[in-house]
Amino acid sequence: MSRLKVLTFSTLFPSSVRPGHGIFVETRLRELLKSGEVESRVVAPVPWFPSSDPRWGDYARFAATSAREQRNGLDVLHPRYLLLPKVGMTMAPLALALGARAAVRRLIDEGFDPDVIDAHYYYPDGVAAALLARWFGKPLTITARGSDVNLIGGHALPRRFMRWASQVAGASIGVSQALVDRMRELGLASDRQVTLRNGVDLVRFQPPADAPGLRAQLGVAGSPLIVSVGNLLPVKGHDLAIEALGLMRRQGLDARLCIIGAGPLLGDLQLLAGQRGLAGDVRFLGALPQDQLAAWYGAADMLMLASEREGWPNVLLESMACGTPVVATAVGGIPEIVDPPSTGRIVAQRSAPALAEAAIDLWRALPPREAVCRHARQFGWHETTQGQLHLFQTLAKGGSHA
Repeated sequence: MSRLKVLTFSTLFPSSVRPGHGIFVETRLRELLKSGEVESRVVAPVPWFPSSDPRWGDYARFAATSAREQRNGLDVLHPRYLLLPKVGMTMAPLALALGARAAVRRLIDEGFDPDVIDAHYYYPDGVAAALLARWFGKPLTITARGSDVNLIGGHALPRRFMRWASQVAGASIGVSQALVDRMRELGLASDRQVTLRNGVDLVRFQPPADAPGLRAQLGVAGSPLIVSVGNLLPVKGHDLAIEALGLMRRQGLDARLCIIGAGPLLGDLQLLAGQRGLAGDVRFLGALPQDQLAAWYGAADMLMLASEREGWPNVLLESMACGTPVVATAVGGIPEIVDPPSTGRIVAQRSAPALAEAAIDLWRALPPREAVCRHARQFGWHETTQGQLHLFQTLAKGGSHA
């Protein structure tokens, strides 16, 4: 029997110049391909920009992205689309679809005629994919991942476009039940609304054989040692983690904080740490590849995630798979991941005092690493892969209801 042909479509996909961008989309696809039942191509558009001079930052990386590349065995096309200032949000779906149309046609001409288009991020990507699905007559799934429905869905015009796209799509997928519930609130009315949670790589993320030795190797100390992982953006709450660290140290704890991530707030966060007298107690490690992340999770006593909003934050599962409990705000799919008190604490109020109190409470009763890891092992990829296969096969056969 021939393999199912799945075209993955999203601007959230890694490239050689942005290897950590949208890694969760690539990971889900790679896990799906392990089934041996799927053949895949990826269309991951990037905004057009005229110069690859490094002084332009992210825009330069857009320009430096190859038009087509092989990445971890995946054939990835990066067509360009025009992102106009001011009207960019409104025009982005059409610009994306027009920019990608020739790439999809090229794949079909090469012999890859997709059975289904699998889009990630509802706006603008999902709306653009709905246009492509109409133009090429293909079944469509759209996966919501967080801010696309939690934030962008609050705006009237994008919400209207998303509702139209949901009617084109044979299925709307949420990476948490909270996101599926939110899509229903927004009136996204696909025939199927499915929860397919992200899994965790249980081979890469495992409890350390020697946590003290790992700390010595990394050159870190702390009682407790806390990590905060995510892009350096306001929504991630690294500033609250710094403030919480200060409160913990005032309680007599020799706590230290390692912040892993890159972004525009680096200078502000460094300044805040200095103003709070914590310059020597907070380390900024920049963005790290996943194999290095595993070492830092394993060395830490806890992960602190102070996000304002989330879909299904993989960092929680990665940390717990390494046996490291978590303190996290009660937003998005987080309550579906964390099982207090055995795997950490969930904070209802997003504030530094609440985070500090939860972290101190966790430090006083740290669960065994093996118990934390055991909980994370429930979130492997098998169930999600099987859910995708069933859904894609159903749609490819003509869309009869699952």
